[in-house]
Amino acid sequence: MCAAEQAHQWILCPQCDLTVKLPAIPVGSRARCPRCHTTLTSNWHEPRRRPTGYACAALFMLVLANLFPFISMHVAGLSSQIALTDIPQVMVSEDYRSLATLFLLFVQAIPACAMVMIILLVNPIRLPHSVRLGMARILFHLRSWGMAEIFMAGVLVSFVKLMAYGEIGLGTSFWPWCLFCLLQLRAFQCVDRRWMWQRIDALPALPQQPKAGISGVRQGLRSCPCCTAVLPAHQAACPRCGVTAQARRRHSLQWTLALLLTSLILYVPSNILPIMVTETLGSAYPSNIMAGVILLWGDGSWPVALVIFIASIMVPSLKMLAIGWLCWHASGRGRFDGERMHVVYEVVEFVGRWSMIDVFVIAVLSALVRMGRLMSVYPAPGALLFALVVILTMFAAMTFDPRLIWDRQKETASEEPRFDGQPSRDC
Repeated sequence: MCAAEQAHQWILCPQCDLTVKLPAIPVGSRARCPRCHTTLTSNWHEPRRRPTGYACAALFMLVLANLFPFISMHVAGLSSQIALTDIPQVMVSEDYRSLATLFLLFVQAIPACAMVMIILLVNPIRLPHSVRLGMARILFHLRSWGMAEIFMAGVLVSFVKLMAYGEIGLGTSFWPWCLFCLLQLRAFQCVDRRWMWQRIDALPALPQQPKAGISGVRQGLRSCPCCTAVLPAHQAACPRCGVTAQARRRHSLQWTLALLLTSLILYVPSNILPIMVTETLGSAYPSNIMAGVILLWGDGSWPVALVIFIASIMVPSLKMLAIGWLCWHASGRGRFDGERMHVVYEVVEFVGRWSMIDVFVIAVLSALVRMGRLMSVYPAPGALLFALVVILTMFAAMTFDPRLIWDRQKETASEEPRFDGQPSRDC
C-alpha cells in the first residue's frame, strides 16, 4: 500500500481528537466518530454534480429574489412595498451603516460567495493553485456566517407583528428567496471537506503508524484544522494547505473568556436601550427587546412573543452561561463528563446564530413600515449592541477548542467508526 493510500485511511476527529482508521465507505454513507459521533467523512452519490447543481440553482434564485418586490403592506389606504435591496438603503439613510453592512454581509454576500466557491472548488476548473487554496481554506468558515435562513425566519416573525396593523402581501421575489435558503443549505451539506481537499492536493505521508482509539495528542500527532491531514504535533505549518496551528488552539480558554466577558458587558445595555422606535401619528415610542415581547404577548401573539423571548433573551443568556461552563470543565476544574459537555458545545455552536433573528426583524420593519406620520419604524442603538453581542458569542464559541473537553478521557485502542443508518436518503 502506498503512503498516500495509507494516509487516506486515517483521520483525527476534529471535535474529540480520537484517532480513527477509516474502512472503505459505501457510496451513500458517512462515517461518524465512535466517541463523539461527529461526521468524519462522507461518500456522496455524484459528489461533483450534486453540490454544483444546488449551488447554481441557489445563485439563480438569489438573482431573482433581488430583482422583484419582496413584500408589501397596506394600511388605511396607504401602501408600502420593498425589495431586498431596499433594506440596507433604508438603514444607511437612517445613519445605521453598520447594520446595513451586517445585513449585506450575512444575508447576501457571504452565502453568494460560498455558492460560487463551491462551484469553483468541486469542478475541474483551471485556477491558480494559490487561489484554490485560499478559497478552500475559508469556505467552511463561511458556513457559520451565512444567515439567509435566519433572515427568512425574521421575515416570518415580522409578518405576524404587522398583521395587527394592516394587510401583508407577498412579492414576486419572496418564493425565490425561500428556495435560495433551502438550496444553499443543501449545497453546503453535499460537500465533504476531505473529498474536496483530495482533489486539490494529496495528503502528506503519515509521520508514524497511528493507533486507533487513542487521542492524536497522546501519540504525538495533530490534525490540520483546515484540510484534516494527520501531522506531527510539533509541526506548525501544514504542508498541504499551509495553515499554521498547534495540537490544541493556543490560549483557547483565555480568548474564549475574554470574548465572553466583552459580550456580557455589552449584553446589559443591549437589553436596556431601545432597539427600535415606532412613530405613530407624530408620537415616537421607543421599545427594547423585553418591551416588545410583553407587547406581543399582550396583543395575543404569544407564539411570536415566545419565539422572540427564546431567541433574543434566553438563547444569548444560556449560551453565555454554557460557554463559561465549558471553559470551567475544559480547564480541569469540573467533574469529567465528556459526552454531556460535547452535547452542550454542539448546542451552543448551533443556536448562536439564531439570536440575530431580532436584528433582522428590525431591518424588515424599518424598511417596510415607512408611511410618514401615520406609522414609521426606525432602528435604535440597542439593535447594533445586540448584534455585537451575538457576533462576540459566536467568536467565543469558535475560539473554544472542544478537544479540551476530552483530554481527560480514558481510552482503549479498540474503537471503530460508526456508519449512519438509512444513509442513502441523505447521501
